[in-house]
Amino acid sequence: QVQLVESGGGLVQAGGSLRLSCAASGRTFINYAMGWFRQAPGKERAFVAGIKWNGYSTYNTDSAKGRFTISRDDTKNTVYLQMNSLKPDDTAVYYCAAHPDLGSMLSTFSAAWDYWGQGTQVTVSS
Repeated sequence: QVQLVESGGGLVQAGGSLRLSCAASGRTFINYAMGWFRQAPGKERAFVAGIKWNGYSTYNTDSAKGRFTISRDDTKNTVYLQMNSLKPDDTAVYYCAAHPDLGSMLSTFSAAWDYWGQGTQVTVSS
C-alpha cells in the first residue's frame, strides 16, 4: 500500500506559478512511477504528467507541455509539479497518482494507476 499526500495548491493569478508536491509513504518510492492528474468541475479526470523511476517523463501535450515540469526526489519520496504561466483553464483539483514501475510506458489512463492522493485545489483567476 502506498499513501500519497499532495500539497501546494492555492489561488494564483493568471500568468503566475505554483509548485505542487506529493509525499509518498508505505513502499519503496523508487519502484513506482508517479503521475499528476487533474479534474475540473464537470469534466473527467485527465492526465497531466508522469515520471518513471529513471526520470523519464511524459506530458499531456495540450495542457502541460512547455509550461509544466514534473520531477522527483527519491531521497525525499516526493514528486513535484512545477506549473508556470498558469491560465484560468488550469483551474482544477490536482491529484497525485502512483503505480509500480514494471518497465512499460507511462499510461495516461487513470484506471492504470493504483494509488491516489486526496487532491489539492488549484484556482487560477483571470
